[in-house]
Amino acid sequence: MNIIASAVVLAVGDPAASSRFFTDHLGFREVLAAEGVIHLSRDDAASDLVVLECGPEPRSRREQSGMQPEVRVCFTVTDLAAEHQRLRREGARILEPLRQEPWGEWMLQLVDPNGVVIQIVEWVPPAGA
Repeated sequence: MNIIASAVVLAVGDPAASSRFFTDHLGFREVLAAEGVIHLSRDDAASDLVVLECGPEPRSRREQSGMQPEVRVCFTVTDLAAEHQRLRREGARILEPLRQEPWGEWMLQLVDPNGVVIQIVEWVPPAGA
């Protein structure tokens, strides 16, 4: 198998709202917009995003069992402190404020208008590592 690209597919109630969030706050651009689907990309991203309009029918056994799936998109960056300040200035909804985990990873979490959690991380080795 030779994988040449990848994408995360998000099924949401309002694709346009998610697209605006990812373009306004995270630097994605729309490369395709059609009825019920928007394809987003970045020149430096390892993965594209495809935002689909979800219908009323359950899409998986997990949803049929009454459990709602959790969607989390994670991006690794090089200057998380600066990104945190920029996102706060822009009014992005920050779910988890900037913090450092014991293993050295700095992280924060945002949430888009459809409830998609975006985790942004930077790896900084802990002191003495």
